[in-house]
Amino acid sequence: MKSTNLVIALTKGRILKETLPLLAAANIEPVEDITQSRKLLFDTNLDNIKLMVVRGSDVPTYVEFGSADMGVAGKDLILEHGSDGFYEPLDLRIAKCRLMTAEPMVPSSTSDTLKVATKFTNIAKKYFAEQGQQVELIKLNGALELAPSLGLADLIVDIVETGQTLTANRMEPRDLIANVSSRVIVNKASMKIKNVIIRDILRKLNAAVNKS
Repeated sequence: MKSTNLVIALTKGRILKETLPLLAAANIEPVEDITQSRKLLFDTNLDNIKLMVVRGSDVPTYVEFGSADMGVAGKDLILEHGSDGFYEPLDLRIAKCRLMTAEPMVPSSTSDTLKVATKFTNIAKKYFAEQGQQVELIKLNGALELAPSLGLADLIVDIVETGQTLTANRMEPRDLIANVSSRVIVNKASMKIKNVIIRDILRKLNAAVNKS
């Protein structure tokens, strides 16, 4: 690709639907309905800009290694991945939620070493180390709320939006680890090579965020 061409990696699902209007305000629009397509790479109304739609957990990797110049990912996934490989210049203030610990309404563990189920193992490891708490981490990718009731874990670390799922499973949120929203991330080399176009996009996105 020419140095003026740009690939933006977007996260599937809710974040994608909330990102597209902001991109439109920055004059970047896909030429087809990407929410209904199985394709992964899409042309836009601008010949030099393409959109990539991938799993949220993969966006930081694509941006870090330069397969995408820019990306939009949740702060939770950025923290879990680590942000040494890219810049994080803009908070889009969308898809807001909280990354929290949660426990059964009637805790049962008396052990000094807590068993913690989560898909955010890096974040959890750092958080509990900072608390001086010994934990055994159990990696799960879904149905975390079941882990305590089945005896697999004492606590979970997960994203909390309304808390209704926790309540339905007789659990309650406990400690806040991080407030989460979606952020723009930029490959470090791309920021140097494609500085003009990236800064123009960031300026327009920032204006769109401040209007919303």
